[in-house]
Amino acid sequence: MTIGTISPREAQTLLAQGAKLIDIRDADEYLREHIPQAHLAPLSALDQGLLPDNLRADRIIFHCQSGKRTQNAATKLSAIAAPAQCWLLEGGIDGWKAADLPVVEDKSQPLPLMRQVQIAAGSLILLGVVLGYAVGSAFFLLSGFVGAGLILAGVTGFCGMARLLDKMPWNRRTH
Repeated sequence: MTIGTISPREAQTLLAQGAKLIDIRDADEYLREHIPQAHLAPLSALDQGLLPDNLRADRIIFHCQSGKRTQNAATKLSAIAAPAQCWLLEGGIDGWKAADLPVVEDKSQPLPLMRQVQIAAGSLILLGVVLGYAVGSAFFLLSGFVGAGLILAGVTGFCGMARLLDKMPWNRRTH
């Protein structure tokens, strides 16, 4: 079964007619910002191949941040939603916002964890380079250590920095 895309305006019409909108992003992303009618079902939770009964419908629209995750998981999402007719929201929540449709924002929620990792890793790499030139070449090791950690995270799926940041006090609200 193939799964097509649907524009934000077309999706809004289907939602008014009873379709279900399912947000496959992680909980921290959803808590910070989501489409009002969206139900959270993170892609990682859908890996078991089951759509919770309360999310079953005849028509289902899946979305993520920009549309890339849903596009990459389209075959799996279609199988999970079967026999429902389903679509991918074109452009994800970014496309929804670009169409000037409403979103629920909670800026008191921390930034999504992966953005925190990107900010921390980038800052440490930049700090290592600046200190390496300004103070001593040994500081270049900091940049190398962070780079090695990012490679390890990409290869194994384990990110020590994400685990550490997840334990920080500002992230406790998302659990």
